[in-house]
Formats: sequence, structure tokens, C-alpha cells
Amino acid sequence: MAYDVDLFVIGGGSGGVRAARTAAETGARVALAEESRMGGTCVIRGCVPKKLMVFASEFRGLAGLAKDYGWSADRGTFDWGAFRGNLHAELDRLESVYRSLLKSSGVATYDTRARVTGANEVTLNTGEVISAGHILVATGGHPVRPDMPNAALGMVSDDIFDLEELPKSILIVGGGYIACEFACILNGLGVDVTQFYRGAQILRGFDEEARGLIAEMMKEQGIDLHLGTNIVDMWPAEEGADDMPTPAEERHADTAEGPGPVIVKATNGTEKRFDRLLFATGRAPNSKGIGLEDLGVGLNRRGAIEVDEFSQTAVKSIYAIGDVTDRIQLTPVAIREGMAFTETVFRNNPTAVDHDCVPSAVFTQPELGTVGLSEEAAREREEIEVYCTSFRPMRTAFAGSPHRVLFKLVVSKATRKVLGCHIVADAAGELIQMVGIAVKAGLTKEDFDRTVAVHPTMSEELVTMRAPVRTA
Repeated sequence: MAYDVDLFVIGGGSGGVRAARTAAETGARVALAEESRMGGTCVIRGCVPKKLMVFASEFRGLAGLAKDYGWSADRGTFDWGAFRGNLHAELDRLESVYRSLLKSSGVATYDTRARVTGANEVTLNTGEVISAGHILVATGGHPVRPDMPNAALGMVSDDIFDLEELPKSILIVGGGYIACEFACILNGLGVDVTQFYRGAQILRGFDEEARGLIAEMMKEQGIDLHLGTNIVDMWPAEEGADDMPTPAEERHADTAEGPGPVIVKATNGTEKRFDRLLFATGRAPNSKGIGLEDLGVGLNRRGAIEVDEFSQTAVKSIYAIGDVTDRIQLTPVAIREGMAFTETVFRNNPTAVDHDCVPSAVFTQPELGTVGLSEEAAREREEIEVYCTSFRPMRTAFAGSPHRVLFKLVVSKATRKVLGCHIVADAAGELIQMVGIAVKAGLTKEDFDRTVAVHPTMSEELVTMRAPVRTA
């Protein structure tokens, strides 16, 4: 059977665009539909704008540091309007780059929603039906609000970048990397930040020692972090008004039309007004309402598309990559999956992405860089040695700051391989990229030891820790 195209990609994020371009390079006829903006979560409402906000927020502390180094410097004030204008201009530029790359690759694009209406058929919201030899779903994910009265009063991470002005105060609910990153960002921009997390410690799933230090440093910087705390009740507050008692029947009217000032009653007994509330309590795959269930494509209980090691679903002609599969929710992973898809389907070279030992970074202040196993995960698997040091780095210690960093290696007793590395420090994201190569290559602690240190640096600790601090 002759199809209109060889490949139809649903989703114009990093993974979908890379798959479309690499497939087109093989001579395949490729089309792609994106209902929102080209570039997806990472470029438009995720990694890129967030990192630019990280950069902006870091300047607040530099004036004080400069003074301690002898410079005459005033902190000044932050102009959110000017930054926001520049931010949106940069996102527009990046979106145009994505569109140009698709056009130059010969990929036909459709700015509309697409549904899978057959094993080899896609129907656009315009009514156009397109047949395809293969369909690739790369629709990503979205932030979710909790199921509770007046939840519409809270923002989600997508909303941050469109704020007309910064709030004076904000409550952030959640303890994952998105919650912690925005707590640090907004605190750095001068917002009074309170954070609730119902668990015992933030950044669940990361190394215990590292997450503990980050929590400590966040509190030190002025973030009002409450662990083991959640919302009991919430209701609208008047713009600019002080806390006002509200009758119970009005509290639960659930008439909120959108994010706004809110009064929150917490499990710790407090009741407080916040200009804004941000829910950073999780993300869900964008898999609903695009016709997959009707065709027999499997979805797990979280809504993630079930795929095999080659990203193929139960329907042979339909594949899925990226966050919609909920394997590892990282942009570089989605890009790898897109390239592996092209190798498998259009180059006749079955390629499975290696999801083991993927380095990542959390852009808190200080940052967390991590690769491999945490101490907790490693000791459940085998006997280990832990090499760890925490200290005040030269740059800020000179200024009298109590700021501390952490460098940690988790080592197999049997093989001497470094199973994991965890860094809490400024620029930890940059450092862990390099360390990730060594850990992925299976280098041993002795390989690290044989490497001469670069002095004076923080990272020299990675090759100078001689004795384990503990075994397990």
C-alpha cells in the first residue's frame, strides 16, 4: 500500500523534531504536527527558560560577594518586565530555529492537533486525513494540579514564564526538582518563598546526603522550607488585602477561575496569605485523547505509553519516545530515543537506547549533579565504600559565607568501579557531565586516584579522597 508519508510524528519537542529530521535524512517522506509551539516543553516552557531564570536569579548575591572582594557594588533592583521581554524574544528565536531546521530537512509541518485514527492513519483537527507507514508519538507531558477544592488558584510551572509581574510572596507545594529549582530561582529574584513538602526530605530518589545539604543551603538562603507539611484548606484572598477570616461555606465554593492570591491552612497549624501559589506536584504523560487506547496501544496506570526497548508499541506501526513513555524524563534522553528510532526503522539497524547511568543536574542553588547509583541504592545491591567530603569552597569562604559543597563517590568493594558520583556545588551540572563519562566507562576508584588534581579547584577533591568515610 502506498502511504502519503513514510513517517508521521505527533509532537514538535526535542525528541520528535530530532526523529523527524534524522528520518528525513534517510530519504523518508516525513510530516510532523504540533498543536502548541515548536520546541516543546524543554525549549518553550521548561529547561531553556528555567535556566535563563536561574542565571538571572544568581546575580542578586553577586553584589555582596563583590564587595567582600574589594569592589564597589550595589545590588540594585530586578526588572521582571525587561527580563520577561528578553526571555520571550529568545524563545521566539529558538522556535524559529526549530522551524527552520525542519523546513531545511524537508519535513512537512502542521500547526494543529493530530489524533491517531488507525494503525497507519492520522487525522488533523483541520479534518485532513494523512496515511503513514509509521507513526511516532512524541507528545511529552504536562504539569498537574492536585485534586482538591480551589486548585485552580494555584499556578503550575508552565505559568511562571507568563507572569505579568513577580509576586511579593509565593507558596510552592512539592519537593521534587521543579519545586526546588523554582524556590531557589524566585528567592534569588527577591520573592518571599515558602515551600511545603509532605515528605521527610526534598528531592526524593536522589542521594540522601546530597539532598540533605541542599535543603540546609536553601533554608540558609532564606527559603521557608517546611517538611512533612501539606495544604489542609485553601481559599481566595483579595488582591492586596491582609488575611481575612472567611466563612467555611465560602472557602469551599471552588469558584476560582485562575491563579490568584490565596489563603492557605496547613497541616502544621499555620494559616497564611500568599500572593501566588505554585503546584509542583508532578507531571503526567500527554497520552489521553489522541486515539491510542482505541487501537490497542497499551497505557500504564500513569498514562504512559508502553513500549519495548526499541520504542515500539503493541501496534507494530506505532512508536513512542520521550516523556510520554515515562522512562527517563530528560531532554537528551528523548533526543537519543528519537535517533535510535530512526536507526531502527529507517536504517535497518535495530538500536536500543541505554537508559543506565544517565547523568543529570538539579539547578538549585547550589546545584546538584549526579550520575549512577545513590549510596542507598548501591548498598542494597552490593558491598560498597563511600568516599565523601564537604567543605566551604574558597570563593565564598573568603567572603565569610557558611556555604558548603559536597563531593561523593560510591565505590564497589568487589570491582572497585565507581558506581555513583554526587556533587553539590556551584556549576555541579557542568562538572557531572565530565564525571559522567568516567562513571559510564566503568572506571575504578584507582583510575580516579591516578589522575593528577587541578589545583586550586573544588573538583580536585574527586581525585584526592584516599580513605573511605564508611563502608556498607
